Amino acid sequence: MSPYLGEFVGTLLLILLGCGVVAGVCLRQSKAEQAGWLAITVGWGLAVAVAVYAVGQVSGAHINPAVTLALAATGSFPWEKVPGYLLAQLLGAFCGAVLVWLHYLPHWEKTEDAATKLAVFATGPAIRDWSANLLSEIIGTFVLVFGVLAIGANRLAEGLNPLLVGLLVVSIGLSLGGTTGYAINPARDLGPRLAHALLPIPGKGPSDWSYAWIPVIGPVIGGLLGGWTYAWLFGGNAVALAPGVALGGITAAVALVSVLKTSMVETR
Repeated sequence: MSPYLGEFVGTLLLILLGCGVVAGVCLRQSKAEQAGWLAITVGWGLAVAVAVYAVGQVSGAHINPAVTLALAATGSFPWEKVPGYLLAQLLGAFCGAVLVWLHYLPHWEKTEDAATKLAVFATGPAIRDWSANLLSEIIGTFVLVFGVLAIGANRLAEGLNPLLVGLLVVSIGLSLGGTTGYAINPARDLGPRLAHALLPIPGKGPSDWSYAWIPVIGPVIGGLLGGWTYAWLFGGNAVALAPGVALGGITAAVALVSVLKTSMVETR
């Protein structure tokens, strides 16, 4: 199996099991209906673990463009492979979402609320505030990439690392996920959101494209900062970003969003 196919398969498994647990909890007349946030966070964590176990030996199981870009930016992954990895991840996420739609096919018509149907596929904020939402995705993905690198740096029992990465995602979901639904992965949000837009889902509403850039840009920024900060603190084969510059990057991003949000309000 090629590494690109590995990324496709790994990301497909991630979305099939991750968006699958959201569908089970949220869609009407599912036996898991109203199982709650804990079920969703544990389900996503196990989805990550299964995906990493499945393709880790093939592609490294990035299954996340933010991880791929962070590894490339810190010199741990060749830039020439980045476009192929990103495309494979996006396609895998899209196909995984299509499988979730098929698996729960009778439940879409039974579920009246259009926002609930979108939530199966894509993330959305609890409080719609661009600067706060972007910052949440930056922080969540910073912790993800920093944590993954920290786990990988330790000598652990063989085969334990994927499970620990899954537990890391559970922790992020429980502690930081309540604000935006913790996309922390551009492919995880964009691929399923495209599927929601294109699939013939009964009674669906819009795909909320005005928000869609936040779970793409935020994780990319957070992943880069997480990788650079880990390299700066613990060494490595890359020129790391100084903490002051990292903080400046976050501040600049949030300031830009604040300006955009203010200008939109003024034009209403």
